[in-house]
Amino acid sequence: MADGGEQVRCAWAGDDALYQHYHDTEWGWPVDSDRTLFEKICLEGFQSGLSWLTILRKRENFRAAFANFEPAKVALFDEGDVERLLGDAGIIRHRGKIEATINNARRALEMQAEFGSIAAYVWQYEPGREERPDDLSWEHLKTVATVPSSHRLSKDLKKRGWKFVGPTTCYAFMQAMGMVNDHTEDCFCRGEVETARAGFRRPGA
Repeated sequence: MADGGEQVRCAWAGDDALYQHYHDTEWGWPVDSDRTLFEKICLEGFQSGLSWLTILRKRENFRAAFANFEPAKVALFDEGDVERLLGDAGIIRHRGKIEATINNARRALEMQAEFGSIAAYVWQYEPGREERPDDLSWEHLKTVATVPSSHRLSKDLKKRGWKFVGPTTCYAFMQAMGMVNDHTEDCFCRGEVETARAGFRRPGA
């Protein structure tokens, strides 16, 4: 516990209530929902060059604009939808990222057809123990932007035609969806997330 009895969180959670809620209830918890996974990887792509808090504050707008990130619905978007989205001040109006999201929805449907689910595909890239650091301090973890598995995931996604999925974006995605537990050693969530990960049944396993 911090001074005054407050719970200790990862330093990046700061003092914003929305950010803290995201840290406490979502970040690092294992996910196997295809809709949620698709949303997370798309939003990580939109976050590139921006703060995650900026994206988080606009997330409900993104969900409304992109059919709740249902891949089958987003895959049907056309140029008219692109223009609609470019005029939507509630989201990040970046043509390349908008077009990438529509493209990635189509690639996601191909992935579901091949692997049965997006989850079964992405969880294949869970880093092994040899890729995980022994030092779980904020000072160290904040310097880890990629791991070999995120490079492999990025390379294969690009080969499959996905866009805005570089190794740094892929690692942020892996952190967000619980493929790794990067809560710091003093964070109250670390043990809870580790327990959840231990009991989590990996899709396709």
